[in-house]
Amino acid sequence: MIGAALRDGTADRRCVFEVFARKLPAGRRYGVVAGTGRLLELLADFRFDEADVAYLRERGVVDEQAAEWLAGYRFTGDIDGYAEGELFFPGSPILTVSGTFAEAVVLETLVLSVLNHDCAVAAAAARMVTAARGRPLIEMGSRRAHEEAAVAAARAAYLAGFGATSNLAAGQRYGIPTAGTAAHAFTLLHDDERTAFETQVKAQGRDTTLLVDTYDISAGIRNAVAVAGPDLRAVRIDSGDLAVIAQQSRELLDSLGAAETKIIVSGDLDEHSIAALAAEPVDSYGAGTSVVTGSGAPTAHLVYKLVEVDGRPVVKRSENKATVGGRKVAVRRHKPTGTATEEIIVSQGVPEHRPGDRMLQRSYVVAGDPVAGVDLAAAREHLRQGLISIPWEGLKLSSGDPAIPVTVVPAEGVGR
Repeated sequence: MIGAALRDGTADRRCVFEVFARKLPAGRRYGVVAGTGRLLELLADFRFDEADVAYLRERGVVDEQAAEWLAGYRFTGDIDGYAEGELFFPGSPILTVSGTFAEAVVLETLVLSVLNHDCAVAAAAARMVTAARGRPLIEMGSRRAHEEAAVAAARAAYLAGFGATSNLAAGQRYGIPTAGTAAHAFTLLHDDERTAFETQVKAQGRDTTLLVDTYDISAGIRNAVAVAGPDLRAVRIDSGDLAVIAQQSRELLDSLGAAETKIIVSGDLDEHSIAALAAEPVDSYGAGTSVVTGSGAPTAHLVYKLVEVDGRPVVKRSENKATVGGRKVAVRRHKPTGTATEEIIVSQGVPEHRPGDRMLQRSYVVAGDPVAGVDLAAAREHLRQGLISIPWEGLKLSSGDPAIPVTVVPAEGVGR
């Protein structure tokens, strides 16, 4: 494609590509922008070295002209987009890439692979945070993901409101708080459970979490309190009927004088099972597989589409895949109380400003140079405020319409 465009001279046409979702994953009422910061970091080093170009030449993927172009590639265009942590809805132009056709189109796979993954994880994690009703969550899904995806998922989950991750690489790379417990293997390593607990407490003190369900949970709790005393920080339960076991465990801990010992539960939790535990004496949750796989929606359904060529809006008319031409500007409307009411998207224009309007796009890259970064703590707070702003129906875990309606005002005179 790039080779052909270089041959006929269209590679240098000024183009605008937009990232958006035609629809949200089934059952979702909002999406969460995540991954922009990672994308900007990757873009800074996005090059084709000698080995890359040689491989493409040897296999006939590119001709000599395209090979030379790739060897000198550096993105020199502009990137604008929604803030990380922003909510999005069908049609929201969450990222806009402007530049020559060739330099912008080559970014499609990079952009979509980062944003589709991170947005999916963040949306799932945000739903779990809502379901937890203020109780802390730990991301524990590294063993259910690709090694690099695990680090990215930990970042997205933290952005969405998780309190910590068990992935130390994510902690090192992004400054995310880390937490975890011993595995069942540690208990099985020792001749008996009590010895395992004694070793752990000697190494880490009473401010640790003991995994009590390797054998019998009630016996495990008794052993834990006998070893650590009533000042034990927490016990973790990873199996069984968690609603029933949490009640029984709380009663047993209280009867042993460990009224301040917390109960952490884990074991294939998703937003629905977390919500089902809302009335139980659970102090925090460990979520793994569901959060790193988007809780049934491993992609955010984002697409990367050409919408403008040399200032002229262009559209795709394919059935069920039609696009709206022209570069978009988006604004979120709010009541005086701060409740979001609508998202207005205007093609090749600017929405009429009203009190309570908030512009959604910001500049990240201008003429190839970064002009703004992403602060993870700020993105986390941005999402928290965004979830407060939408109508309460938008936070439901059941299927329904998007949390707020989206109105798209198309450009006039759209070309073919």
